[in-house]
Amino acid sequence: MDVNEVEESFFAPGDAKLHGEMCNALSVIYCKIMSVFPSLEAARPRSKSGIQALCSLHVVLEKVKNILRHCTESSKLYLAITGDSVVLKFEKAKTSLIDSLRRVEDIIIMELENTQFSLDPSEKEVGDQIIGLLQQGGNFESSSDNNELEIFHQAATRLGITSSRAALSERRCLKKLIERARMEDDKRKESIVAYLLHLMRKYSKLFRSEIWDDNDSQGSNSLPCSPTIEGSLDDPPGRAFDRQLSKLSSFNFRPCNNNRRSVQMSVPPDELRCPISLQLMYDPVIIASGQTYERLCIEKWFSDGHNTCPKTQQELSHLCLTPNYCVKALISSWCEQNGVQVPDGPPESLDLNYWRLALSVSESGKSVGSCKFKDVKVVPLEESGTIKEESSCELEYQEAEVTLVERCTDLLTTLSGVDTLRKKCRVVEQMRVLLKDDEEARILMGENGCVEALLHFLGAALSEKNDSAQKVGAMALFNLAVDNNRNKELMLVSGIIPLLEEMLCNPHSHGSVTALYLNLSCLEDAKPVIGSSLAVPFMVNLLWTETETQCKVDALHALYHLSTYPPNIPCLLSADIVNALQSLTVSDDQRWTEKSLAVLLNLVLNEAGKEEMVSVPGLVSNLATILDTGEANEQEQSVSLLLILCKYSEMCSQMVLQEGVIPSLVSISVNGTQRGRERAQKLLTLFRELRQRDQTHHTTTEQHVEVVCPEEGGFSVAAASVTESKPQCKSASRKKMGRAFSFLWKSKSFSVYQC
Repeated sequence: MDVNEVEESFFAPGDAKLHGEMCNALSVIYCKIMSVFPSLEAARPRSKSGIQALCSLHVVLEKVKNILRHCTESSKLYLAITGDSVVLKFEKAKTSLIDSLRRVEDIIIMELENTQFSLDPSEKEVGDQIIGLLQQGGNFESSSDNNELEIFHQAATRLGITSSRAALSERRCLKKLIERARMEDDKRKESIVAYLLHLMRKYSKLFRSEIWDDNDSQGSNSLPCSPTIEGSLDDPPGRAFDRQLSKLSSFNFRPCNNNRRSVQMSVPPDELRCPISLQLMYDPVIIASGQTYERLCIEKWFSDGHNTCPKTQQELSHLCLTPNYCVKALISSWCEQNGVQVPDGPPESLDLNYWRLALSVSESGKSVGSCKFKDVKVVPLEESGTIKEESSCELEYQEAEVTLVERCTDLLTTLSGVDTLRKKCRVVEQMRVLLKDDEEARILMGENGCVEALLHFLGAALSEKNDSAQKVGAMALFNLAVDNNRNKELMLVSGIIPLLEEMLCNPHSHGSVTALYLNLSCLEDAKPVIGSSLAVPFMVNLLWTETETQCKVDALHALYHLSTYPPNIPCLLSADIVNALQSLTVSDDQRWTEKSLAVLLNLVLNEAGKEEMVSVPGLVSNLATILDTGEANEQEQSVSLLLILCKYSEMCSQMVLQEGVIPSLVSISVNGTQRGRERAQKLLTLFRELRQRDQTHHTTTEQHVEVVCPEEGGFSVAAASVTESKPQCKSASRKKMGRAFSFLWKSKSFSVYQC
């Protein structure tokens, strides 16, 4: 067995959750031994000592495999605090391997002896920090220790537990360790892991109150609390404490009474982040309301017709922007102090659902006996569709860790229980955020009727003509369908297409509708349904119009998916897709060119598609231009298209030759991609054969028009007529040849015969 095959089938670099260097070193040794182990077994040693040695080696290899699996599947926190024990296991495995191999094979022993296992200093430091917490008592009721969570948060962050998904994975690993400890009746291990799980739950609750990382194609971000806006927190009846984040104390944060420990976070202060993009500001500016925003973000807000402050909803007296040099200096200072790179430019892209700008995030007000808390606030939508700030959340969760199943069930139950569209929209928004990154949530939601509930909500939003609710519903469905064909099939069966067609009448919903069409078009069963609907002319029209770039990109990719289903091609052609793609083939943006050519390659396989492309003005010229100026893969696509079209139509061959493509084809046949070279050579051969046929036809015509003199010495009438027609035939032939091969007269360095 090949070493690489062994390694790929069992352990890959990066699989280890901790102690990566040691695991990689040991796995390399393991793979090398496994590569020769089959041959050792095949030798079938007959002596008792040989069989014992082989069995001994097999046992040691299994132990090595278990050690590597332990570092791959166990909890990061547990691995960190048991680092010394792990090193001993690695050393013991090394010694056992050496002893076993000495009896069966003198292979890789020197490499083993030279291998040194040692903990990574940073990992050892993290383990020592957590051990320090354990040595302080590990009391579950010691909530008065304000430093406990700070130390734990720093340790977890250094271990890479920085997202809700990572926190969930860590909690699951710790639960498995507790179950294993109980099965082994290891009380000491059980108590240690239980305390780590206790800390992890605290850390996870804190993480859930932070800002959602919401960067999906149509998502929206929630805003942090602003110190300029008065906020209220419910004081729990239990223990409470006042504490400000020390790192942010210089920014005059309002003290928050809360029973949960605040920890020193590595996120920038709210004042330094744009309330729209939630990123550190590159060019902060002040607007009339006194709020500071990233220049690019607020300019987009104003250009979309808004005259209010996104955060306060205050109507602005003017739209002038004033640079905020003070905030810019604070950003530079904060970045320097925290080792963060200073922004070198504005955000590359803005969230397409940035209309949700009145949201706020406030810290939880929880206690052991109370389950009310403030979470991510979803925009309350009024009849007019305006956005207002909500002061509290009506959903209640238990103080204990809420499992994913319970959360999904609660959201679906609440959605069916509330009676107003405004309240439903808040629940659907939370569902959208939950579904964005959690594959397990998509499965659970889909199995418990989420598709039908969201489609019913979308229908209600359409009935009330509420633009914002339509966007929220469409994007919740989008997230539900990501990488889940079963949910897509349920949407089709439940009648999503008529609802989407109804949304096409609303220009404000085009972005979310197009994204949903793109998602559904990946499903084979959806292609004929979407292809026969109003979606095709709608998305083709988007390619013509001036609309948001992301919306147009989604439309182009969706049309590509639809074009891979041959029965859809007549519908695409009737929507005039070839003319729409013609202008995109020579775009400066490579995304348009490459994907447009890919769609054309699907269309050209249809007879009607060939006829349409030959007749569209400018398309052949654009394809010829790509041969000269395009990237290698674009040249390959273009020459493939031209080869098919020229084989189909001699008139197309003449059009291509008039563009002077021979030099470009010669270059591609030498320097292009492998397929591009093959296609270019075939196209050159086709042109050479066409040239030879024209020459043969021309010679035959001249022979037929020779004049034969009669014996009487006079011309017959027929001969005279042929003689008179001879100059006309030559003229017509010269005209045809001159038009088809005029490029040869312009350049003496290239000839069809030289190709």
